[in-house]
Amino acid sequence: MSSLLSHNKDQLRTRKSLSDSTPTSPSATTKSLRHDRLSRLNSSGSSDISKDRTVGHTESYISRRENRLSARKKAEEDSACNDYKKMYEEALTTNERLRSRLETSKQELAVVQVQLERAQRKGRTADCSSNMLETEKKERRGLEKRISDMEEELKVKAELKMENQRLKDENGALIRVISKLSK
Repeated sequence: MSSLLSHNKDQLRTRKSLSDSTPTSPSATTKSLRHDRLSRLNSSGSSDISKDRTVGHTESYISRRENRLSARKKAEEDSACNDYKKMYEEALTTNERLRSRLETSKQELAVVQVQLERAQRKGRTADCSSNMLETEKKERRGLEKRISDMEEELKVKAELKMENQRLKDENGALIRVISKLSK
């Protein structure tokens, strides 16, 4: 365990020494050059001027850094604004699509309602006509029954006429017989 800790410490030391010795970024090299210049100026005896320059450099560095940060924030706000714009536009397109679907649904509903009314009218007329048909059928049955009754009566009348005629003929024959007998 202690060997691991000592190994890690050695790696950290070598990393620190490498980073201190060779600057990897251009900004690090410019910082070291500035530091060298400032140290030369300080050694020459103009410490007030170097302090002013250092303060000026620091202020300019801070202002540039603030500018970069504000630019980043502005870019983030713009991207967020663009995101809101995209979301708003998507919502608008979705709303338009839904409105068009709603309109087509309303039109389909109106067509279906018209068809339903027509079907109901036909049903009413069919009900009325079926009621009329039923009454007509009843009347027809009644009439057919009356006709058959009348036909029966006609047959009976015909039989009665024939019977009446036969009786008249017999009566005439009897009258002739009685008249011959009375003479």
